[in-house]
Amino acid sequence: MFSKIIIGVLGPGENATPEENELAYDLGVALAKQGWVVLTGGREFGVMNAVLKGAADNKGLTIGVLPGESTVGASRYAQIKIVTGMGSARNNINVLSSHVLVVLGMAAGTASEVSLALRANKKVILLAQDELSTMFFKKIGTYRVVAVNTIQDTINLIKDYVDLNQIS
Repeated sequence: MFSKIIIGVLGPGENATPEENELAYDLGVALAKQGWVVLTGGREFGVMNAVLKGAADNKGLTIGVLPGESTVGASRYAQIKIVTGMGSARNNINVLSSHVLVVLGMAAGTASEVSLALRANKKVILLAQDELSTMFFKKIGTYRVVAVNTIQDTINLIKDYVDLNQIS
């Protein structure tokens, strides 16, 4: 049996804009249609909740890696809830458990996850990011960071990366 491709989606919780949440939902739909597992920080708001909802609404498998010691505050769309009791340190689990990371929106926690991803030599796709964030992460991440503006470009990059690296 082949293992599943896990796509980590990073983005703000409380500070996510309505536009980011809408794009996150659509991203979740697209990821689920590819049969990929969606992994997030698992909280009940923002990009995390929206992408999990999009995936779950389309029969995708969803995982939430939670910061607390219980499932309180977890997204109801996270089918698998991993309780860590680690606070923000759980960001490392999100990064290391994902084959590819997609970043949608930006906040302090998101920035820390991107930095951890770059240190772990992970592929990072910046989706619809502002120019300043894109310039910063491309400067420190070089070839590991790719900026795109559409979900379709995101899906194409993930497919290419999975094929090139023979991930299965």
